[in-house]
Amino acid sequence: MKQLNVIITGANSGIGKAAAIRFAKEGHTVIMACRNRGKSEPVRAEIENLSGNNRVHLEEMDMSSIASIRSFCESYRSKYKELDILIHNAAYFNHGAPYKQSVDGIEITFATNVIGPFLMTMLLRDLLSESDDARVLHAGSNIIKHFLNPKKEIDLEQLQNEPEDPRSHSVYINYRNSKMALLMLTFKMAEEFKEDGINIYSLQINGATMSKDALMKVKPHWRIIARVQNLFFRPPEFTANLYYEICTSDRFRELSGVHLNHKLEVMQPAKTGAGIITDIKQGLGADVYPAYALNTGMVNKIWGVCSELTKSAAETSQ
Repeated sequence: MKQLNVIITGANSGIGKAAAIRFAKEGHTVIMACRNRGKSEPVRAEIENLSGNNRVHLEEMDMSSIASIRSFCESYRSKYKELDILIHNAAYFNHGAPYKQSVDGIEITFATNVIGPFLMTMLLRDLLSESDDARVLHAGSNIIKHFLNPKKEIDLEQLQNEPEDPRSHSVYINYRNSKMALLMLTFKMAEEFKEDGINIYSLQINGATMSKDALMKVKPHWRIIARVQNLFFRPPEFTANLYYEICTSDRFRELSGVHLNHKLEVMQPAKTGAGIITDIKQGLGADVYPAYALNTGMVNKIWGVCSELTKSAAETSQ
């Protein structure tokens, strides 16, 4: 197989680390895009040692910072020249945390999980278009199942405005909204990048077991829930192998703008108004995603918000 240049965000732990190991063991050049260089360098060295691959590189990048993403992309161009695979694995989800904004004044969950991937892909679009088989993968989540309820909608009001009542803020809801917005971007980007030969995918992740170190970072009263979830979640290596298959297999070369489940089946939009039995089956199954993801008005609004916020931040910094 051709040696590929692969960027993996958040590659210093969990699924991202497992994916970096898999790609490195297969002989590809792996660029770990991580926020904390000090904590990530020992992981990079570990991956290099495990894989026997000396083309495992670490580059510093904060996915919630527009300036950091721009700096990373500029540095990447000068060092690596080519790009074949971009995996948006990094995400923000901090149980019980208060409302927080990024350095750009954007709600931290949306900034990390939506604005960051959007900007990074746009800045690297031309490099990806030069690849013979460019692929971009968004790490989705089954948390979007909540949108099977037709009353659920993405609320963009808190993106740049702290809620008047702190009790109205929910990290869980913000994460849910961000992952739905990311799926919407998957479909929109597939259309926008079709002529560039860049394939865009989304993978619905049902969770992964957390390490002891990761568990200790969770607030004590949430740690119990996390430990229970660990009993049912698959190890990070399971999802890492899905990353690898989606990004390298000929099976997916002719696909783009698809949302895949843990069996690597293409999921379909759910049927709406079909009755409570159908709703329950859809909620428990892994065959469909909420039809809300195809809401053209909201898709265009998300695209517009991402474009405007990244443009505004660039103008502010000049």
